[in-house]
Amino acid sequence: MPSLKDLKNRIGSVKNTRKITKAMQMVAAAKLRRAQESAEAARPYAERMHAVMAGLAGSVKGADNAPLLLRGTGSDRTQLLVVMTAERGLCGGFNANIAKLARQHADKLLAEGKEVKILTVGKKGRDALRREYGQYFVGHVDLSEVKKLSYDDAQRIARDLIGRFDNGEFDVATIYFSIFESVISQKPTAKQIIPASYEQEEGEEHVPTVNYDYEPSETQILTDLLPRGIATQIFTALLENGASEQGARMSAMDSATRNAGEMIDKLTIEYNRSRQAAITKELIEIISGAEAL
Repeated sequence: MPSLKDLKNRIGSVKNTRKITKAMQMVAAAKLRRAQESAEAARPYAERMHAVMAGLAGSVKGADNAPLLLRGTGSDRTQLLVVMTAERGLCGGFNANIAKLARQHADKLLAEGKEVKILTVGKKGRDALRREYGQYFVGHVDLSEVKKLSYDDAQRIARDLIGRFDNGEFDVATIYFSIFESVISQKPTAKQIIPASYEQEEGEEHVPTVNYDYEPSETQILTDLLPRGIATQIFTALLENGASEQGARMSAMDSATRNAGEMIDKLTIEYNRSRQAAITKELIEIISGAEAL
């Protein structure tokens, strides 16, 4: 049975931990507001960009002169998985859920006899996958020094991916990230970005198609827009990840703070009982000694 001093030290330690988790919860709440605003502000642009690209892609679909980023290599033999996670932990299952989704897809591709390559964005994804899939790693993007995500960061990643694709290093690239839905809900998502996939959204098949005349040609416009479209999708994924990370961290720190409070209450009860037992024992010894005299 622990001594009174041990219990008192443990109570003090848990109280200090609660102060830290409470502070982290407040910091995450402040960062979440800004991250959520950025993610929500980027969604209309990304959706409109997707609609424009879908219209252009539909007009050149199947054409021999379509850009390579759109028609692909004609094979899906080599798959590049771009796993986008956080640089820091203490955010519940946020990083683990993204890594789990990527792991499931990697196992499926390997079982089909395809070649898998992994590019990680964020230290936690690299750490989670290194032991089992380290031999498939082809690169890592470190954003730990980036204080605020910008479009330039997404462009840097997009240029790297497009360069690898032009060099024939892979046939299909898929990004793995988490879509922010609420503080307690973040949805791990996989999205193919190379070759660019602009599938028609559900419910749009009956919408009348409007024909436009483009100048220059659709192919020339797509050649210029596709790299921007890829960078936009990556930037949107980074923003969604940022909001999801802060939401998950806020929720995790809130649970940790409440758990610490419950542990303090239990330890305080145990301390009081032990102290009462020690006092009772001392009184009994004093009374027994007095009676002996």
